[in-house]
Amino acid sequence: MKYDIIIIGSGLGGLECGYILSRTGRRVLVLEKESQLGGCLQSYRRRELTFDTGFHYVGGLDEGQSLHAAFHYLGLLDLPWHRLDADGFDRVTVGERTFAFAQGYDAFVQRLAEDFPAERAALQRYTDLLKRSASQQFAVLNTDTDGFSFLYELMGASAWQYLTGNFRDPLLINVLSGTSLKMELRQESLPLFTFLHGNSSFIESSWRLRGDGSLIVKALAEGIRAQGGEIICNAKAQELVDRNGQLTHVVCSNGETYEGRFFISDIHPALTCQLVKQNSRMKPVYRNRLAGLENTFGMFTVSLSIRPNSLRYFNWNQYIYRQPNVWTFYQDNTPVGGILVSCRKPEDDSDYTRQVDLLTPMTWDKCKIWNDTQVGRRGSEYNTMKERMADECIILAEHFLPGLRNMSECYTSTPLTWHDYTFTPNGSAYGIRKDFRDPLMTMLSPRTPVPNLLLTGQNLMLHGLHGVTMTAFYTCAEVMGKEAVWKIIEPNK
Repeated sequence: MKYDIIIIGSGLGGLECGYILSRTGRRVLVLEKESQLGGCLQSYRRRELTFDTGFHYVGGLDEGQSLHAAFHYLGLLDLPWHRLDADGFDRVTVGERTFAFAQGYDAFVQRLAEDFPAERAALQRYTDLLKRSASQQFAVLNTDTDGFSFLYELMGASAWQYLTGNFRDPLLINVLSGTSLKMELRQESLPLFTFLHGNSSFIESSWRLRGDGSLIVKALAEGIRAQGGEIICNAKAQELVDRNGQLTHVVCSNGETYEGRFFISDIHPALTCQLVKQNSRMKPVYRNRLAGLENTFGMFTVSLSIRPNSLRYFNWNQYIYRQPNVWTFYQDNTPVGGILVSCRKPEDDSDYTRQVDLLTPMTWDKCKIWNDTQVGRRGSEYNTMKERMADECIILAEHFLPGLRNMSECYTSTPLTWHDYTFTPNGSAYGIRKDFRDPLMTMLSPRTPVPNLLLTGQNLMLHGLHGVTMTAFYTCAEVMGKEAVWKIIEPNK
């Protein structure tokens, strides 16, 4: 059988592309090398509890907001979403002071202006830019307008330079940046485009699931199959075979060969190039360029199993920093200085949670000495390192949740864990590092030099649930055409 579309990898981007294209009647095949679908949306069980690998919350789901139309088309609005606290969905503690982020742009300005009255005008300028950025993120697919020029301007601007130029109070800069553990803060490279995207949709509205991220994976997979698509696990792509400059089929580890007209890769672009053994169009300069791109940091996660009826559920995300060094703390050789505390919504709507995650950035250099080891066989020094970091995270979390240590049992993961289970280079949490100094080199197009090979996923323009969803629609536009995709996701239609 020859497929219209063969998708390599079943991360969020791959599944979303599979859903979109199968819904249009195309014959779709999704190939996954592991036994479990989902990539960074995978979940895992410890005793009776299921923990998330990477998903914690999402923004912009209300009608007319930036992700509503896309999620409606994908059938994801029907999942059990729970809205976070409108008066403080994110709360940032810097030192001894705590600040709240309110949902809605006007409320967001008003709430922070109460703490920083002299910065009200600057906060208004910032939210105006957030709103404009959010409104333009899908506009590049609107053939009636030039939606890309404004976004490209943001891609070539520095987030750090914008913040320090617009705000005078260093504490406010730390507070506004404090919810950005969901991206890699780097003063020397982070584009303003990435910073705005990583914050705008959450201010529109913020949500978490009653349950784990595998609900998203299951919904998309069921949709693909219901629309005539196929998904095969334990089928690692070993080679994308070329004939006369185009790909014809993929050879897999299960001994099977699958023919296709178009191929979409949801794995890292450098790994995708390795699958194309021979192709006259994919020159060494392109391969070397992708292989040489740097990846963002990974995450160290402490997943806590909470004793029943010992910790009340809190309906917000808590960010905690020892000092006002939000942009640089993870680069210091000091105890953990910043964490995200994320609380799982009880599925039975009880007052008490059973699960809390603590997340902090972890650079590859802190764990790469164990790169050649296997899961469960990394040695005592690795285990000691994890115990130390978990202890440091819990100590910091206890500024907000006193006694947390005595009410929980913990499980830990490092970038090595991500690398082993999601095949992500360097255990990167957010894919290829974007750089405002060279946006054309670090923000990748879905297109490749091979006419029928496309890319998707967090390594292109944007990461996160919102960013990968946008990117999936960009990728599908290369198959369906921009006009067809714009009709699906046109806001306020």
